[in-house]
Formats: sequence, structure tokens, C-alpha cells
Amino acid sequence: MEDTIGIIVAPIVIFLIFVAPIWLILHYRSKKQMNQGLTQDEYATLQDLADRAEKMADRINTLESILDAEAPQWRNKV
Repeated sequence: MEDTIGIIVAPIVIFLIFVAPIWLILHYRSKKQMNQGLTQDEYATLQDLADRAEKMADRINTLESILDAEAPQWRNKV
């Protein structure tokens, strides 16, 4: 009976001493970062990526219209 209790108690004690504090610290640190929102640099990067994506979409539309005019069956070749 005492061996069984020792087998159960030892991992629980190790967990509570080492794992649980680190887990709680990392958990609340990530929650704090999520609540702060985007930094100015992150927002600028996000805006730059959105602008690039919009330009790329315009280029794709232009290329598709050129292909439609010059090779109308290009969509069927996929």
C-alpha cells in the first residue's frame, strides 16, 4: 500500500515543483502578449504584406486578362 502511494505521490510532487510553475509563467506571459495587441512594427509589417498581396492580386488579374485575350483555352489545360 505504501509503495503504491509513493509511486503516485512522487510524480505529483515533481510536477508541482518543476512543471506547474513554468507552465503557469509561460501561460500568463503568452496571455499578456495576446492582450497587448500588435506593436507598431508588427502593424507596419502586416500593412506591408496586405499591400503586397493586393498588388499581387492585381498582377494576377492582369495576366489572366492577357492570357484570356491571347489564348482563350488556357484555363482548360490544367
